[in-house]
Amino acid sequence: MPEICRFYGIIIKMFFKPKEHEPAHIHAIYNEYVGIFDIKTFEMTDGDLPAKAQALVKEWLENNYKELIDMWETQIISKLEPLK
Repeated sequence: MPEICRFYGIIIKMFFKPKEHEPAHIHAIYNEYVGIFDIKTFEMTDGDLPAKAQALVKEWLENNYKELIDMWETQIISKLEPLK
């Protein structure tokens, strides 16, 4: 699963499969915790990521919404800027 960003110890990855892999989402990994986030709603749909890490991921998703949707639709991965 390709890494697209890393910030504050959180690693963001995106993986593509055929259409059965919908909805559009990213995987956020923080130490032993993992969260799967819907790109369109910014909500964590699965996982055990702590609340503070969830808030950071949601902020990052908001900042990178357009780029993430483009990546999901074209299936072309690129690195994105971290939170600062």
